[in-house]
Amino acid sequence: MEPLGWIEIIGRMVWQFLPVWVALAMVFGLSIAFKRRLGLYGRLFDSPVGMIGFGIVMFWVFTGFFADLIITHDPLTQLSGMKNVLPGTPLKSPGSGYDYYLLGGDNLARDVFSRMVMGARRVLAIAPAATAFAFIMGISLGLPAGYFGGKLDTSLSFLANLVLAFPVILLFYLLVTPEIRQTAIPGTMAAILFAFPLLFVTVAINSRWFPKPRQRNRMLAVALAIGLWAYAGLAFNADPLGVWSMDPNLLNVFVSVVFVNSPGVFRIVRGLVLDLKARDYVAAGQTRGEGPWYLMIWEILPNARGPLIVDFCLRIGYTTILLGTLGFFGLGVSPESPDWGSTINEGRRLLAIFPHPAIVPAFALMSLVLGLNLLADGLREESLKD
Repeated sequence: MEPLGWIEIIGRMVWQFLPVWVALAMVFGLSIAFKRRLGLYGRLFDSPVGMIGFGIVMFWVFTGFFADLIITHDPLTQLSGMKNVLPGTPLKSPGSGYDYYLLGGDNLARDVFSRMVMGARRVLAIAPAATAFAFIMGISLGLPAGYFGGKLDTSLSFLANLVLAFPVILLFYLLVTPEIRQTAIPGTMAAILFAFPLLFVTVAINSRWFPKPRQRNRMLAVALAIGLWAYAGLAFNADPLGVWSMDPNLLNVFVSVVFVNSPGVFRIVRGLVLDLKARDYVAAGQTRGEGPWYLMIWEILPNARGPLIVDFCLRIGYTTILLGTLGFFGLGVSPESPDWGSTINEGRRLLAIFPHPAIVPAFALMSLVLGLNLLADGLREESLKD
């Protein structure tokens, strides 16, 4: 078989991504058709920048979701004679699955295209979820700090500033080193950090439905049952059903992302609460006799959603870069993982001779972060219209 030309390579890659194109068409079609009913998300489609950013981000989200359908080879399989081959090279032994390495092979004779696709799943399995946990922790501490002030605010702000004063990359590097993994520090941090979502949901339900005890108790029972089940599995790997579990290396990286990002979220939430707590709707709630937690969660927090949504998108981008940096230093989820940082690190050694193994994941990482930044710009533009 003859090697493929670039037009044929692009055509075959476009075909491999068919499930992604179908999913994108459905999402954009439905979103544009019902955008007037979808609030801030719907108004995003009035912003060209926001639409482009959303399209890029969702492309990688669907790529991660449909990765098993898109890949042409197992990302960990090494095929004889395919070491550092150029894009479009046919297999030396036809009949081993797909007949070509569309984007070439790496220094271990693995398919670069399949590793890029599966790397999207790795990145998107960690960055958004870890950022969401960091936001819950930052919100849980930032709301009372800004609302009550005093010694509570001073103490929490000092701790946040202490973490923020430490170089982020160095802090990440220290938290995920093998020496730290062997201590009780990751498990202790996980037990503390994973408790915040459970506490936040419990307080939110109790404050919102406190006047209706029967309904509140039912909702609390369901939330606590699911929350404690997830908490036991994620923090202590004690889920008997195995639904909630996390590999120790992944847990270490996950906890590190939450710990590093939450102080920044705390500072943003605290600042927003200091401004919003003086608004008329808060005073009206106090006049009605509403409790402080009701006012913080159900009055102040919804009115701070615009800046927080924008920061959430930007922070996922920062987290993606940090995860890539960790993988580049060999401190990612696992040495053989197809995450983009590890793949870039493996490809850089022969960058001058065979650039494709490093350029492909670097371009994927760059495009995802660019999409997140454009999405944040579009959300910022539309949120200012509220």
